[in-house]
Amino acid sequence: MPKRFELKARDLRCICDPKIFKFKNTSEIKPLDSVIGQKRAVQAIEFGLNMKSSGYNIFVTGEEGTGKSTIVNDLVSKHARTLPRPDDWCLINNFKDPFRPKAIAVSSGKAAAFAKKMHKFVEDLKKDLPKAFEGEGYLKRLAGIKARFSEKQNRLFQKIDRFATRNNLQIIKSEQEIETVPVLDGKPLTPEEFNQLPNETKAAFENSIRQVQEQIELASVEIDKLNQALHMDVEKLLDEVSFAVVTSRLEKIRSEFKDNAAILAHLDEIEQDIVENVNYFMPSEDGNAKESGIFKPPPDTELNRYQVNALTDREPAKGAPVVFETNPTYHNVMGRIEKRAYMGTVTTDFSMVKAGSLLNANGGFLIMDMESLMMHPYVWEALKRALRAKFLQIEDIAEETGFGTVSLRPEPIPLEVKVVLLGSYDDFEVLQNYDHRFNKIFKVRADFDYEVERNPDTIQQYARFIARVCKEESLLPFTPKGVATIVEYGEKYVSDQNKLSIRFGPLLGVLKEADYWARKNRARLITEKYVIKAFNEYRFRYNLYEEKTHESYLDNTIMIDVEGAVVGQVNALAVYQIGSFSFGRPARITAETFMGKDGVINIEREAKLSGSTHDKGVLILSGYMGRTFAQNYPLNLSISITFEQSYSGIDGDSASSTELYAIISSLSGIPIKQEIAVTGSVNQKGQIQAIGGVNQKIEGFFEVCKANDLTGTQGVMIPRANVKNLMLRKEVIDAVKKRKFHVYQVSTVEEGIEILTGIPAGKADKDGNYPDGTVYGAVQQKLAHYYKRSLRLKKELE
Repeated sequence: MPKRFELKARDLRCICDPKIFKFKNTSEIKPLDSVIGQKRAVQAIEFGLNMKSSGYNIFVTGEEGTGKSTIVNDLVSKHARTLPRPDDWCLINNFKDPFRPKAIAVSSGKAAAFAKKMHKFVEDLKKDLPKAFEGEGYLKRLAGIKARFSEKQNRLFQKIDRFATRNNLQIIKSEQEIETVPVLDGKPLTPEEFNQLPNETKAAFENSIRQVQEQIELASVEIDKLNQALHMDVEKLLDEVSFAVVTSRLEKIRSEFKDNAAILAHLDEIEQDIVENVNYFMPSEDGNAKESGIFKPPPDTELNRYQVNALTDREPAKGAPVVFETNPTYHNVMGRIEKRAYMGTVTTDFSMVKAGSLLNANGGFLIMDMESLMMHPYVWEALKRALRAKFLQIEDIAEETGFGTVSLRPEPIPLEVKVVLLGSYDDFEVLQNYDHRFNKIFKVRADFDYEVERNPDTIQQYARFIARVCKEESLLPFTPKGVATIVEYGEKYVSDQNKLSIRFGPLLGVLKEADYWARKNRARLITEKYVIKAFNEYRFRYNLYEEKTHESYLDNTIMIDVEGAVVGQVNALAVYQIGSFSFGRPARITAETFMGKDGVINIEREAKLSGSTHDKGVLILSGYMGRTFAQNYPLNLSISITFEQSYSGIDGDSASSTELYAIISSLSGIPIKQEIAVTGSVNQKGQIQAIGGVNQKIEGFFEVCKANDLTGTQGVMIPRANVKNLMLRKEVIDAVKKRKFHVYQVSTVEEGIEILTGIPAGKADKDGNYPDGTVYGAVQQKLAHYYKRSLRLKKELE
């Protein structure tokens, strides 16, 4: 077996030496206060936060667990503390059009105070106005006005009475009418007595009665004028008293908000409206609502017009607001207009308008998860519209659908907010390619990496990160060996000896679980023993399917040879993925070659069990076979190739080199050693290319070999490009050290076939012929035999 292809034990894992840590446990070091390895993302976020131009909102991409949410929140919060606090926003009644409430800006922290003052103002008026109209001063002035007009009215009637007396007439007043009665000898005449009078006397009385009636009609006109004047004077008195009470109550509010022109203008409107509608503050005679029936308004509806709806109220914290919206529904983001059910009807007013997170973040920053946002209809389009227009329109979602009823339409509010969206690569790609406005609104992309270069600085930062988690989560301190084990876990997680994982979500889980096992053992420090225990316990919780699969190899349900040599048969390596848990196991690939013109027949493809990547890998084999063996004459053969005992879908090209080895073995008739499993993709030039899951594949074949007893000849052949990805379990490394198991690296098909057969592949001469005693020489002879045989058959048939 060529030793030059075999890897040493030191090549199979990058070991972190605990001696590089100069502490006894992590409680002695300063917790991490910076970001590990996210220079690109951090610079992009800082750039977006500091850009004042429109459209420089930020879209953050990256894999789950890289700390996007935490880092973004920290960076945004830190930047927000350097900015001034923005104004609060209130909604007030529009006295000219109640369906279009007005929005006014109030100094930060003053919105709630303004609303409380106006509420107290209304409550005070409910007491002060009725009291003012019951006061002695008002009643005296009212009595004086009424007396003055009563005197004028009496003078008119006295004048008519005198005229009637002179003409022997008497005026009798009733509630319905004024009656004029003739008087003779001081006695009122009855109708019968009047009819018995001489005609001349009757005519004189009738003439006098007409004159009196004319005087009465003229007096009635004058009395109507007097009543109108009386009403106007009373109204004027009401206005004067109301104005005095309201003005005195508003004076303090005016002085407090004297620098806000919008509030002062609104207070002037309130003052005028209350004077005009002072009856709203008057209790009804029966103490009940002023209107009755099923259509009466809810209590205090009329007085709500003077209240203030504080849409936002900044906490007394320093800086601009930072809002992290975890449930970005339409109403939660854009705001809502609530409704009130009362006596069989549904009503609303400006006081029932509620702000959403977009308005709460106005003047600051709004952070949302893109996946959650896209789960709710209408939010994305409404958000883009608001950001482009730089105005927020709070409206019913029913209006978005076109099925809404008449409702409020509050005045648009100026919007100055920076939106940060957390999404995936797929989200970003779809939006960038299919939403033409996306690039105009989200001009900054912050891409979070999932790995960082492994060097002394990042290793020490790992230790400080562990110290930070221990402090924040109240975990036991880690020893240097415990930290070193975590560092090696970071290498294994990304399958790279030169990188460390910065997906801190899974790492945080390992730290907490190690703390659990240490506390259960009543330990004071977390050593490597408890970290390894956490790994093993995690694997045990998830690997039931792996164990069931492994049992299939032990009882020969799945047929795998780990000894001997077979023509046209190779052990490939596959990875099974169950959620976030993956493991490797071998799979038998067989190839049969025979005369014909069908080329490579991929049984998985014919059975529609293969993916496009796997099909591509198989088709590449034809290119390599033609390049290597069909330079002098055509390939007249058929090749049937399959994954044995595979009954579900297969994808990926990591077995393409394995399939090629099976074909070469079948054509040459040279058997392949079954104790060596193979992985690696191949190109048309015969170069072996890197694949994924190399650690799981090696460990999976090791488990199968170990279950059948290690012979010392078993091993795995991997692409040379994957050597840097090796982070194998210590059990495998120990077996390699004892030469019970082997790992080989190859970069070409020729190197691989030599390891698998023990025979050189061979090198073609200038005529393209391979020497005898080589694998490719045997293949060439078989192909020549097929070609000559096909020519003879053709002649015989002719």
